[in-house]
Order: sequence, then structure tokens, then C-alpha cells
Amino acid sequence: MADPRTIARQAVDALGGRANITDVENCITRLRVTVRSLDRVDESGPRAIDGVLGVVMDDTVQIVLGPGLVNEVADAMAEEAEAEAGADGIRPGSPERTDAAGLHERGEQIRGDRKRRNQTPVKAFLRRIANIFLPLIPALIACGIIAGLNGVLTNFVTRGWAPWAAPVTPVLAAVASGFMTLIAVFVGMNAAKEFGGTPILGGAVAAIIPFAGVAKVTIAGEKLAPGQGGVIGALLAAILAAYLERWARRWAPRSLSMLVVPTFVVLVAGVLTIFPLMTLSGWLAQGIGDLANGLLQHGGALAGLVLAGLFLPLVMLGLHQALIPIHTTLIEQAGYTVLLPILAMAGAGQVGAAIALYVRLKRNAGIRSTIRSALPAGFLGVGEPLIYGVTLPLGRPFITACVGGAFGGMFVGLLNQLGTTVGSTAIGPSGWALFPLTNGSRGIGAAIAVYAGGLVVGYVAGFLATYFFGLSKAELERLNAADDTTVVGEPGMSEEASAEPGRRAGVENAAR
Repeated sequence: MADPRTIARQAVDALGGRANITDVENCITRLRVTVRSLDRVDESGPRAIDGVLGVVMDDTVQIVLGPGLVNEVADAMAEEAEAEAGADGIRPGSPERTDAAGLHERGEQIRGDRKRRNQTPVKAFLRRIANIFLPLIPALIACGIIAGLNGVLTNFVTRGWAPWAAPVTPVLAAVASGFMTLIAVFVGMNAAKEFGGTPILGGAVAAIIPFAGVAKVTIAGEKLAPGQGGVIGALLAAILAAYLERWARRWAPRSLSMLVVPTFVVLVAGVLTIFPLMTLSGWLAQGIGDLANGLLQHGGALAGLVLAGLFLPLVMLGLHQALIPIHTTLIEQAGYTVLLPILAMAGAGQVGAAIALYVRLKRNAGIRSTIRSALPAGFLGVGEPLIYGVTLPLGRPFITACVGGAFGGMFVGLLNQLGTTVGSTAIGPSGWALFPLTNGSRGIGAAIAVYAGGLVVGYVAGFLATYFFGLSKAELERLNAADDTTVVGEPGMSEEASAEPGRRAGVENAAR
């Protein structure tokens, strides 16, 4: 089993040393490291580390480690960075391989193209929005699982099956709901920090939204409701507060800035939050909820097919980050987001496609080894190793994988249209990891059954589409050559070398 401290030390070294690292954060599966200079990064270094599933080079270096391990490595890396403070951090770059060819070369091209596409103002803004919500995901997951457990126990109590749980359910309800009640405050703090303001001021302004006293405020004859506008209102309020703070610090006398700036920011941003922002963001949040529910109620099968089929291309373009506040808004309104289980079907299509390639390429030891190493992560919803290292560089299998995901989404959407709504009580996990978070209009049991059915449809459709249409006859013959031991990420590598756990097999790195 990979040691977090060893991974941390090797990662710091490969990323150019402590002096080259400016920030380390993590989401549910990835370590996100901001570096001063990408030129100092040994690009082949992180992906050679035992335990690393893959690496994506973007404006941050994203090291895919998987759930659990990523938290341990983040902590160990912070300690390692502390220990190396003061070092110059310059490490001679490792010689680049010059024998890259075939699929690896395609993967490198995809990685470069993707990086260039991501350097746009719109995508930079979406990444900032993602940075606001990503730190909230662990709490969302925990509260979602607790809410699901509470739902099961409540059903048991109602049916008389577990009278002992009657005093327990109110406690679990409080634990699960406390965070969601104040999520606007956390969004406000993160948003203010991301946009250059003081986090506590952003939180103070955003705290107005869930405050019960806003019910006494009347605008155009209509009383405000506590929580109106939700996370969208909090996001806008905190961004406004950050800009007001930065502007106020330019003109406020230095001797009085401690008093003047915070008062000015909270007063002005607070008043603007109460009057236009809560009303406007309330309309927007309601519109998002109505649109999502209406889309699935009236066009469920078609909507599911389109959403799941296009999700992976959205990920490739970096546009999926815009969905994070939408998911959070839906969770605030209904207790779950109906979009995530449908979008998760895209990963099922990838798994089915990978299994089909494994079956078809019986004589390609390298690619089969890569697929064996990446499949467990794929089943748990970490799809990058399969996407960037197998299906995307091959081209057509990526399309057939999207087709498989589309059929899975169509199944879930159809059941939604027929009255069995399926949602996720938190954002972050997908694949099998989403099971503990499923809920819906007919209870947790029905939601789990529909979601499982969607995964099976996605697996089967992705397998069949890729088996019959994923490879041309010429490609099949070339990749199935008797002496072909090519690994997607490392052409020419033998099966024995490529089978080292966690080292070469995380071949999403080809798309760094």
C-alpha cells in the first residue's frame, strides 16, 4: 500500500521543490498544486510515483490519487513543504523521453490542446467558481450520507420496525441539516477569499440570506423569505463584498481603515444583498429548479440521453464546473440534485467501453494491463485514467463510451419521467461511490434500484457500442499484433513493467 509521506516527498521533488510550490489543495480525488513555474516541473515525475492514478497538467498540477489517500497525501505534503521551507526548489529536469509514439503521442497532443483551450477568461472564471465549492464537498457528502441514513431509520420507525430509533432520528436530522442551513455563509467566505476579499466579511454579508429576520423586510409588497436566493445569492453577495473591499482600501485612511473598510463593506454589500440580490437570485434559483425538474418530467428519456452523452465533452472543455452551483442549488431546494445521477452515467459508458477494448485486444498486453489497473477507479467514479489514457487517445472508443453513457442517462431520465425521481444528496462521487447518497421521490430503495439499473445499461451499451464500432478492422489488426505490448501512456513498455501498481498504469497522464 502506498505510503502518503513517500508520495508527498516524491511529489514535492517532482514539482520543482518547495520553492516552486505556492499552494496545495485537494478535492475528493485530486491533489491540486499551484506552482510558480511549470518549467521546473518534471512532467514525467508525478505519474511515476507509486499510488498515483494519473496527472493532469493545467493551470494547476492535478495529481489523481483517489478518495481517502488524497487527504493523507495533502496533509503529508503540507508537512513536507514546511520541512523544505527555504530550499531553492530548483531540480534539474529529467530528460524527456524521445521515443513517444502512437497513442502516447496522441494523448500528449490532447493534453496540450486541452490546456490551451482552458486558458480563456470564461474557463478561468469557472475554475474560480469551482474553487469556491470544492472545499465544501466533504461536508456535503457527510451530511448527505447522514441524511440518507436518517431517511432509512425514519421509514423503519414509521412502519413500526425500529421503535428504538425514534429518539435517534431528530438527532441525525439536526446533524445532517445544520451545514445546509448555513451553507450560504461558507460559500460567502470562500467566494470572498477567491476574489481577493476578507473571508469573514464575505461570510458576514452572506449570513444575511439565511437570517430569520429578513422575513420582516418587504420589497414591492412582498416579504423576503429566509434563505431566498440560497448559494447563488451568497455567491453574488460575497463577490460584491470583495470588490467593494478592494475599492475601499484604496481611499480609506490607513489609520482608520480597520474601522471604515469593514463597516462600509458590510453595510453597503448587506443592503444591496437584501434588496436587489436576494430577489434576483431567488428568481434565478427557482428558475434553475423548475427548469431541471421540468426538463426531466417532460422530456426525461431524451433529456437524460443528451445530458449524459454530452457530459464528457463538457468535462474536456472545462465547462462542467458551471454545474457545481446548480447542483448545490437543487440540493438546497429538494434535498438532492436530479442531474448528478444522470451525468454519472457517462462514467458507466467509459467502463463498458474499457471492458470491450480489453476483450477485443486479447494480444495487446500493454493496453490490457492499463485497463486492469484503471478499471477499479472507473467503477468508483474516477474516470480520468480510462478517459485520457485509453478511450480518448484511441478516438472512436471515446465516442462509443459517450454513447454508452447516453443510454444509461436515457434509462434514468425515462424512469424520472415515469415518476421515480432519482437524485444525489451531495456532489462529488459517482459510479458505485454514489450509492450511499442516492434518494428520490419514492424513497432510497427505489432510487438505488433505478441508479443501479442505469449503471448496468451504461456498462452494457458502452461495451456493445465499443465492441462492434469502437475499432476499425485496420486498428484492430494493428493493436492486436502478436508482439504489441504497447501501453497507452508508455509505448514500448512490457506488460511486466507496466503492471507495477499505481506507477505506469495511471495513464490519464498521457493527456496532461
